Amino acid sequence: MEGKKSTRKFKTEIQQLLNIIINSLYSNKEIFLRELISNASDAIDKLRFKVQTDTELIPSDTEFKIRLTPDRDKQTFEISDNGIGMTYDEVLDNIGTIAKSGTAAFLEAMEKSKNESAITPELIGQFGVGFYSAFIVADKVTLVTMAAGSDKAAKWESKGDGTYTIEETTKDTHGTTITLHLKKTEKDDQDFTQEYTIRNIVKQHSDFVSYPIVMNVEKVEPIPENEQILDKDNKPVGETTRKVIKDDTLNSMKAIWATDKKDVTDEEYEEFFKHISHDWNSPMERLHMKFEGTTEYYALLYIPSKAPFDLFQQDRKNGMQLYCKRVFIMDDCKELIPEYLGFIHGVVDAPDLNLNISREILQQDHLVRNIRKNLVKKIFSLLEGMDKEKYDTFYKEFGQAIKAGMPSDFENKDKISHLLRYKTTKSGDKLVSLKEYIANMGAEQKEIYYITGDNFAALLNSPHLEALKDKDYEVLLMTEPVDEWVVQSLTEYEGKKLKSAEKGDLELDKVDEKKKDSYTELFDFIKSKLNEKVKDVKPSTRLKDSVACLSGEDFGMSAYMEKIMKASGQNMPSPKRVLELNMEHPVLEKFKKMMETDTTNPALKDYSELLFDLAIISEGGKVENPAGFSKAIGDLMSNAMGDK
Repeated sequence: MEGKKSTRKFKTEIQQLLNIIINSLYSNKEIFLRELISNASDAIDKLRFKVQTDTELIPSDTEFKIRLTPDRDKQTFEISDNGIGMTYDEVLDNIGTIAKSGTAAFLEAMEKSKNESAITPELIGQFGVGFYSAFIVADKVTLVTMAAGSDKAAKWESKGDGTYTIEETTKDTHGTTITLHLKKTEKDDQDFTQEYTIRNIVKQHSDFVSYPIVMNVEKVEPIPENEQILDKDNKPVGETTRKVIKDDTLNSMKAIWATDKKDVTDEEYEEFFKHISHDWNSPMERLHMKFEGTTEYYALLYIPSKAPFDLFQQDRKNGMQLYCKRVFIMDDCKELIPEYLGFIHGVVDAPDLNLNISREILQQDHLVRNIRKNLVKKIFSLLEGMDKEKYDTFYKEFGQAIKAGMPSDFENKDKISHLLRYKTTKSGDKLVSLKEYIANMGAEQKEIYYITGDNFAALLNSPHLEALKDKDYEVLLMTEPVDEWVVQSLTEYEGKKLKSAEKGDLELDKVDEKKKDSYTELFDFIKSKLNEKVKDVKPSTRLKDSVACLSGEDFGMSAYMEKIMKASGQNMPSPKRVLELNMEHPVLEKFKKMMETDTTNPALKDYSELLFDLAIISEGGKVENPAGFSKAIGDLMSNAMGDK
């Protein structure tokens, strides 16, 4: 069928990506087959799911399979499926501008590495650019596809040289056929038209694909008796076998999750993880379970060893797949596991589920809620049972995700709190659990102290901690935005209240009331000069060495939370905080004498502003008038040097 045809240019980032893939993956050429088989399997999954939800869709071919066709003479390799296929416009969206977010992230990861030779197979799968791995072995790729329910097909073709063509065409049935025009092989290269090579790759990387991966192969079979030539004694004359070309299924299609654990090897577990996750790193841990009772279901879960690049993106897919009697129902099954644990990959097979089940029904289904509860329980048990070194490795990758569960999963709040880890003022580079923190508390310490901010060094040296350090109290240093929501949800742990080092009265020492009275006039004066900026000015029980700091109310917004809110684009008035001053500091004593000598001295207002700016800077904030602050410091230095 003749139809619209056009030649188009790849977007710049796509061409960059192609150049990287074509020129950098010599040692991992075979991954192209794994990626294309995985895409074909996904296409069949999508069609089977769509048939369940769209009663008007009747596929013309329901004997689902993935066919591989190598041709040594033509030096081509073809992979075809009878899955959901694509329309002309979908080809443009999904191939012409493949992996819109994934491509950008892929290139960003490469930019960070500054080393294109460092590209690894896991990057290809992780960033959703698997189709383009075909160009590792091909100098031209042709794709012909037709969407299920359509009578029009589309043909896409490119040599990976910056352009591609797309046109309407014809196709006998729905699905996709990709033809790779193979590059000329060099010495010692794998031959992707050789049966042995293809069998090995499929066995290693795609054995668990749940649809037959078939290929025409040459076989030797016995000649049927009725076709044999017999002598007078009814004995065969000549050959009793012959060579035939027949389809052979290359993969086991083993439903590994429904297989007894003792019958599954570590290698099989690992390859299945790679199959469902598109992550070529080995998993950190796995859980293989069979639940029995009033209902029976299987579950196989994996904790990855590396956090995905899109861990905190809103449109990120959940890692769970739902099956019923080994029939795929859906991926991205958020109903099976809480969002904060969505980095976990796995399969749940629940035979008692209805194949027609929708996401709306899933949310209300008693069995699904029971499965979710049991899975979460097992995951927490696994994490709590890890040795310290392994858990610290896990936490560095997924700690932020675990923390995100505190405000969202009230039912498991206590369990999540046991999993939290923080560096402290005493731990150096080591992470400390809340249980360990409490074990280290002295008898006189009644509360768990913490401080939030985005800079570890600034927090460690914060003036807010001076009195706490003086009493040898340990302080949790919380340096991630999610921590602000953690402390809002976790107000106490094992009977000990969490207390911010920068909010409210720490009640560590009593204020010298007599001395306070002598400074009342000065504090009132400073407050009058900073009335637009501070709520109050008072003597500090936090400070030992510094002259000033700012503190908030017990239930007020921290300085870090204010910073987060502003960074997210929320215009809001800055809450006034309390300026705390150290009455033991010599600067304050001299300030007091200046005011008592001459209350009209204009320098008094400047010094008031300077105290406020010093408090802002000490907590990592930015002063409103950097030039004025710089001038004030310069003047002070000049005067001090002049006195020498």
